[in-house]
Amino acid sequence: MIRELVGLVAAYLIGSISFAVVLVRVFRGVDVRREGSGNAGATNVLRTSGKSLAVGTALLDVAKGVAAVLLMQSLTYDPLWLGAAAVAAVLGHVFPVWFGFRGGKGVATAIGGFSVLSPLAVLAVVGVFVVVVAVTRFVSLGSITAACLLPLAMRLLVHAPDAEVVAASATTILLVVSHRANIQRLLGGTERRLGRRDS
Repeated sequence: MIRELVGLVAAYLIGSISFAVVLVRVFRGVDVRREGSGNAGATNVLRTSGKSLAVGTALLDVAKGVAAVLLMQSLTYDPLWLGAAAVAAVLGHVFPVWFGFRGGKGVATAIGGFSVLSPLAVLAVVGVFVVVVAVTRFVSLGSITAACLLPLAMRLLVHAPDAEVVAASATTILLVVSHRANIQRLLGGTERRLGRRDS
């Protein structure tokens, strides 16, 4: 129990490493949260700092989700703790202790964490994300749609353990909450489309 709790805290701390902030600060000397949408995530890095930094941000954000769950797997294979580690990593990304609790939306980190638990389900929802973004050019809409489908995909496609489906459901709620401003802009017709770069 103690080891698992330590692993859970570690998962949150790993998730709290905001690579969008770190990379943009190192390579451009600015705080990405003061540019564009103000979000510390790959999409805002793409708009404000270019493709290279955006790809690096996305890959590292996925990697920290993977790392958080693999760390917990080194301690236990209990689905309850594994799912909790994935949620903790996403929570850390959205509310990073290292960066004043001002983080990103958590999508890439969720992909990383749950790809360890249910790779087929994640692949399916990433496919949905790609289609939605390709059709609408709204990254936020693709992210929200994929997040909402993740628990269903885990249940129907891979028959994931109940604890992991519950963790995916909790993550869905967290991701929807982190996208609340995007939802308001989507409803108001003011959401940014992919391809628009902010200076």
